[in-house]
Amino acid sequence: QPQLVESGGGLVQPGGSLRLSCAASGFTSGFYAIGWFRQAPGKEREGVSCISSSDGSTYYADSVKGRFTISRDNAKNTVYLQMNSLKPGDTALYYCAAAGRIRATIRAMCVGGKYDYWGKGTQVTVSS
Repeated sequence: QPQLVESGGGLVQPGGSLRLSCAASGFTSGFYAIGWFRQAPGKEREGVSCISSSDGSTYYADSVKGRFTISRDNAKNTVYLQMNSLKPGDTALYYCAAAGRIRATIRAMCVGGKYDYWGKGTQVTVSS
């Protein structure tokens, strides 16, 4: 069965940086898109950043645009989320997710969380 495993979370100070990794395996038929989502206690899940596996088109939530960068290493079947200028508001459990089929545009899929496979998450805490 397809699996996604996140890593790279941790505790960082405001203004610091962190890089999350998501290793994908078991996608025998490939996937259309992969992205990062986050959820903080008491808040709804948010689509942070997503990328198309075919053409590389991306989407970023307004709250992270200019600070976060999503990238993919196709040879390693891994997607990354480089997070810079971190703020306390970025504190959340970060999940990666993959879509096994085309549902909509990357923007619509990311905003709506229309993904099929989800990792267990990695905790990011931004605090001084």
